[in-house]
Amino acid sequence: MARSRSASAGSNPSHAEEARSAVSKHAVGFCRRMLSALVLLTLFAAAPAFAVNPGEQLTDPAQEARARALGAELRCMVCQNQSIDDSDAPLAKDLRVLVRERVKAGDSDTEVLDFLVARYGEFVLLRPRLRGETLLLWGLAPAVLGLGLIGYLVWARRARRRPETAESLSESERARLESLLSKDGEQAGRKAG
Repeated sequence: MARSRSASAGSNPSHAEEARSAVSKHAVGFCRRMLSALVLLTLFAAAPAFAVNPGEQLTDPAQEARARALGAELRCMVCQNQSIDDSDAPLAKDLRVLVRERVKAGDSDTEVLDFLVARYGEFVLLRPRLRGETLLLWGLAPAVLGLGLIGYLVWARRARRRPETAESLSESERARLESLLSKDGEQAGRKAG
């Protein structure tokens, strides 16, 4: 018996080394896969930043910053849920160039936005202005939220006013309930003892 223990003890270090080696290889492979996934995720996340081509940028950094800020407020008419700076669509490129031309010509931010709204309609703005036509758009979400809150409060108040079921039992039902509960209590006491 001592011999089998020493034999197994002698073989354990090689098994342990093999196990460590296998775990180490697995960990290295896992780390490589995670690093590859992280690199791909970073590239996909940075993709919208590549939408503005270097040839479109203005030489004056202040004007370029204004053009970028305006581009972030304008909707790509093709993609519809992206700004023109985030979109690679040809129309978005044309709008970026147009915004930069207007900024370079000396137009104010309001003048550039008004020009584009006159040309493409209010839909070109990612955040529509508060006007008579857009009141429904701006007010519908808070109104639905408010109605839902009022409905919940009414429901909660009614739920508190409902009588409890124990109060609605007749005398014979209460007596029967008490006898059943006392039998259950006695049976539980016997099982515990």
